[in-house]
Amino acid sequence: MQKKKSSIGWRNENQRPSLSEVFSSVSVPKQKGIWKKLFAFTGPGLLIAVGYMDPGNWATDIAGGSKFGYMLLSVIFISNFFAIILQHLALKLGIVCERDLAQACRDHYPSFISFILWVLCEIAIAACDLAEIIGSVLALKLLFGIPITWGVLITAVDVLIILFFQYKGFRYIESVVAALIFTILVCFSFEIISSKPEIFPILKGIIPNPEIIKNSHSFYISIGILGATVMPHNLYLHSSIIQTRDYPRTIEGKKMAIKYATIDSTLSLSLAFFINAAILIISASTFHKAGYTEVADIMDAHELLTPILGSSLSGVFFALALLASGQNSTLTGTLAGQVVMEGFLNIKLKPWIRRLITRLIAIVPAIIASIVYGEKGTTKLLIISQIILSIQLSFAIIPLVNFTGNSEKMGIFVNGMILQISAWLITIIIVLLNLFLLYNTLLGKR
Repeated sequence: MQKKKSSIGWRNENQRPSLSEVFSSVSVPKQKGIWKKLFAFTGPGLLIAVGYMDPGNWATDIAGGSKFGYMLLSVIFISNFFAIILQHLALKLGIVCERDLAQACRDHYPSFISFILWVLCEIAIAACDLAEIIGSVLALKLLFGIPITWGVLITAVDVLIILFFQYKGFRYIESVVAALIFTILVCFSFEIISSKPEIFPILKGIIPNPEIIKNSHSFYISIGILGATVMPHNLYLHSSIIQTRDYPRTIEGKKMAIKYATIDSTLSLSLAFFINAAILIISASTFHKAGYTEVADIMDAHELLTPILGSSLSGVFFALALLASGQNSTLTGTLAGQVVMEGFLNIKLKPWIRRLITRLIAIVPAIIASIVYGEKGTTKLLIISQIILSIQLSFAIIPLVNFTGNSEKMGIFVNGMILQISAWLITIIIVLLNLFLLYNTLLGKR
């Protein structure tokens, strides 16, 4: 059931609901049952967590673990903390203002600025889609020996799978994502048990080490981990899909929604932290321990796992987790693309058309790279995609922090002083680090 939008502080008084076909479609129990309400709000956080464990994270986590052991676990922990804060702001914006971040930008900024933000966001989504394609393609090669070029073409048909679940209902999409996350979790649990990591060095690695900043290479990888962890399109997506819940659009109803949505988001991102940390821990306890300190490639990591751990299942589980990761990211990338286009341009395309456009943009460079450079070319594209995402991140965070700190737009839900200061500090850190990453990348420094 669609209801009139809150328009205080916004230019557009009659904003169309975000993802209108599933707006307020998931019922929330009216009775006072904590667990039932929490279950009703469980789902959006899992879709968001997918972006924090996509194939783009794998290369940086593998490189960090093989080169520096457990030392960069603290970077993953800090990045995850940043993500929890920013995703809280995103869901709060969607619940309170009943607008997703793209709609909010269009309603607040001049048309030309909104257009620039839309273009940047579309480029970032295409880059993210590229990472998903590469992850799935590499997994298909590892599992079934399918050539890279053919694998790229096969990934183009997954749009049909996405459409099937999208028309079945939003809960079906959330269930598929949950199943794929569970698959990833099982795979990495097996890998961790097989690699027999050391507990005390892991605990020590969670504590920030000054050596991270002193060593230029560890600092560079740390920035890469940060850029691959906090995903810009997730902020747009979360502010939209939280509105799929049928909570009362009242002050009390919104307070309740923010409470349970934040629990869902925090728990889901904690799961993402475990999986990201698991990748680095496995890399540290196998490659670093065995003296392979320069492993930064997914294919190389797969080849080394089996002989080091002595189990053929290690490589299979690794590839299976990679495939699940790529397919999961495809689902959420589709929704993010729909949210961004509808929100910024106020036009609605059929999901299969929107997906096809984004997929073609990503497939073309992937095919060219696979033909000309082979596996190494796709790995380089994976790195480039993460750099693009890092650049776009600032253009998503700054409007988000600005909107949620505006009392005219948020009313009584405006960020408190501590939260607002923390949010701006996180923003400044991310902006500066990403500028540093961009500068060094352009100069060819590492």
